[in-house]
Amino acid sequence: MHSRLIVAAAVSGIALSACQRQEEAPAAEDSAAPAAEAGSPAAPPTLQRKPGLWRMAMSMEGVDFVQTTRVCIDEATEREMSVWGAQTTRDMCSEHRVTRQPDGGWAFRSVCSMGSGGVTTTEGVATGDFQSRYQVRATTTTSGAATPQMNRSGTMTIQASWEGPCPEGWRPGDMEVPGGGRINLAR
Repeated sequence: MHSRLIVAAAVSGIALSACQRQEEAPAAEDSAAPAAEAGSPAAPPTLQRKPGLWRMAMSMEGVDFVQTTRVCIDEATEREMSVWGAQTTRDMCSEHRVTRQPDGGWAFRSVCSMGSGGVTTTEGVATGDFQSRYQVRATTTTSGAATPQMNRSGTMTIQASWEGPCPEGWRPGDMEVPGGGRINLAR
């Protein structure tokens, strides 16, 4: 059970951190920050992580367990692994919204039909510069699932920090799993 939770949390963290793609930028009326030129001091940060090795510490509210993992990303895998940017996810989701907050963070909400897995609503906030660190706090509620145990609500927090370039032998998409092994999420 824990290993499935860990992988799901890691993928969620990757997805949430990459959810803001250029063509999906919030409409001007949704943006709390004034428009600014890219690179200027007033430009809002992007939600795309800096390429390299990221350490993510994931915890679930009410569970005395913190899972720390590392993932190697580049620009291409950041786009590919974005669950919110994937066409298949768009087809399943009736709502997908990311809005800039006055405090500099980003609020997000999605409502997705998972077939017999029920309807999953995720709401949360992402903060940080996504170049050296970020935090995501998200609450996911599933209802209407065929398996009663899936119908529940949970809050996950991810604290992530950039560690530098990916180590030699790591490919973009590689994620370190418990026990020191690696899997590739992008393939």
